[in-house]
Amino acid sequence: MNLLVKNNHLSIKNRMYRCAIGRNGLTDDKLEGDLCTPIGSFYFNKIYYRADRLGEINFLIDSATIKENDGWCDDKQNSLYNQYIRFPFAGSAEHLYRKDNIYDIICVINYNTSPVIAGKGSAIFLHVAQPKFTGTEGCVAVEKNILLEIATNISKNSTITIEG
Repeated sequence: MNLLVKNNHLSIKNRMYRCAIGRNGLTDDKLEGDLCTPIGSFYFNKIYYRADRLGEINFLIDSATIKENDGWCDDKQNSLYNQYIRFPFAGSAEHLYRKDNIYDIICVINYNTSPVIAGKGSAIFLHVAQPKFTGTEGCVAVEKNILLEIATNISKNSTITIEG
């Protein structure tokens, strides 16, 4: 499965869906906190999901359920930058277990993962969009039912291409 993000739409197999991208648009020079979505073609590393809300799901790639103390390090001074962490955590990190539903499913995009370069952006996910598709902090976001369909069909060879 290959996904294409272009003009605030995500296309898969001749189907097109509205999506949200970074509040400040797209960039080919991503920096931590710039609120931009990185341009490029990427694989998916892992899927995290809220089994307490969605039930148990079998994915084609590595997955894990999101627990209350799960997070993602966005602290560019920390050696765990752009990696999964567990709270309590001394550095800056985003909580994956949220009251809203935008992280009910998180498909981790392999942006800045191998190697991780401090300050080049962290926590770039494909996740659930806000109700009015408001801009993200750098992720790509779609409707929950669409994301569930996508996530259950992502394989190790699946890509997401983000075009400017």
